[in-house]
Amino acid sequence: MSTSAPPGNRFERRRAETRQALVRSARQILAETGDTSASIQAIAERADVGFGSFYNHFESKAELFDAAVADALEELGQTFDEHLRSIDDPAELVAAGFRLSARLADSRPELMQVLRHRGLGHIHSDSGLAVRAARDLEVGIASGRFAMADPAIAVTALGGSLLALVELRFARPDLAGDEAAANLAEMLLRMLGVPAEDARDVARRPLPDLD
Repeated sequence: MSTSAPPGNRFERRRAETRQALVRSARQILAETGDTSASIQAIAERADVGFGSFYNHFESKAELFDAAVADALEELGQTFDEHLRSIDDPAELVAAGFRLSARLADSRPELMQVLRHRGLGHIHSDSGLAVRAARDLEVGIASGRFAMADPAIAVTALGGSLLALVELRFARPDLAGDEAAANLAEMLLRMLGVPAEDARDVARRPLPDLD
């Protein structure tokens, strides 16, 4: 799905549709292999647009693939916003985000494969999942819910742990089910300073339905 606002006139809409088709094509390639060596011709053909259309929107393949990653991560962020909007506790937001990520590997595999292959370079992005995690951590630190004083270090720890969980979910799904995600969420909450008993309870609260 496109994460940008709909353009106003017909020309702008067609231009936006072409750009989104290219981004979608790049997302599919990243999800399938993580490989960015596909030719511009192959990308354009997959997107069902003319070769020349590519350069109306992007100066290089690198720019396109960066846009594709940002698009996927923003869609993931919006998915989290939609399903977690009723949660006020920063600790529960952190735990629910990890547990939902494990389930999204099954319900939104393309998005999670993009995160798996290219998420490391976006742990400290100013959009997508990173900016939301930083926001929730800052709220938790300011309120005293979390004891860790540096949000950037906390984002690094959470982001790296999330990528490891996603990798395990795809590589060894038998080891990375809901209970494994809850256990990891509990460990991370304790790392953030949440008392052990509280962390165990928070990491196992009911999750919203993804349907």
